[in-house]
Amino acid sequence: MQVRKLGNSDLHITRVGYGAWAIGGSGWQFAWGSQDDNESIAAIHRALELGVNWIDTAAVYGLGHSEEVVGRALKDWRGSRPYVFTKCGRRADAKGEVQNVLSADSIRGEIEDSLRRLAVDVIDLYQIHWPPDPDSAALEEGWSTLAELKREGKVRWIAVSNFNVQQLRRGQAIAPVTSLQPRYSLVHREIEDEILPYCMSEGIGVIVYSPMASGLLTGAMTRERAASLPKDDWRRGHPDFTEPNLSHNLALVGRMREIANRHNRSVGEVAIGWTLRNPAVTGAIVGARNARQAEGVMRAGELHLTEDEVNEIKGFVETTA
Repeated sequence: MQVRKLGNSDLHITRVGYGAWAIGGSGWQFAWGSQDDNESIAAIHRALELGVNWIDTAAVYGLGHSEEVVGRALKDWRGSRPYVFTKCGRRADAKGEVQNVLSADSIRGEIEDSLRRLAVDVIDLYQIHWPPDPDSAALEEGWSTLAELKREGKVRWIAVSNFNVQQLRRGQAIAPVTSLQPRYSLVHREIEDEILPYCMSEGIGVIVYSPMASGLLTGAMTRERAASLPKDDWRRGHPDFTEPNLSHNLALVGRMREIANRHNRSVGEVAIGWTLRNPAVTGAIVGARNARQAEGVMRAGELHLTEDEVNEIKGFVETTA
């Protein structure tokens, strides 16, 4: 698979990485429903077999369970070790509600827990998961702590997720930001106007999450399936998966399917490929809950959409918005 250098790091990552959000399983605020751990491990192994060289997870996914599953998958893997990326700063309170906590003590506790669960000596990319409230000094405290962890050798490179340009600037005033992890898909294009141009001009890598809009743009989502999502799936009732947006989004999938058929590819690969065509985007995080799903999307980095196809998709989105 083609690789690209991630920001100011020495990491050369494949255009697609394995995303471990959904494999955290049920029992927490942003779960995707129940998940079989053996299926998760098979999905990770198939992604690695296909050439993917990085895995992205977070301490909060499944309240630590995702990291444990990734650790198990790495222990059983006999090939080249992939890069391991994880995140900190999101904690569940006594009621199970996820909160931002960026104090130095909390982050130092999180890094030790993540190293243990992942069963690694060092984390290749450690990221602040979400920024604090705009006026909070917790950003500076949290980012300074990540810089200290890098100097101490517990992490190799440090990065952020879901930051805007102003927050990136605040971080850069303390220590270089290797990469940003923002949401980006045909359904959510908010980062195109300011954030992507800024990252490109500053040499900040970008690894986008939810390029298939959390399963909406895979080609497998239907109106019936959206209506029958389990109660512990965070997508149930979300505006993207309910009317009036659902009909528009499924019509978009229909147009993408025409393009996918031309390339003998899946709709999901077209959705991922569309995000990767932006020169500011270094890689895309792609989730899979079993080996079959991994088979259908992990080669998306090799798909090259023509300019006419990109404009065809863009035109449909803009004329039907």
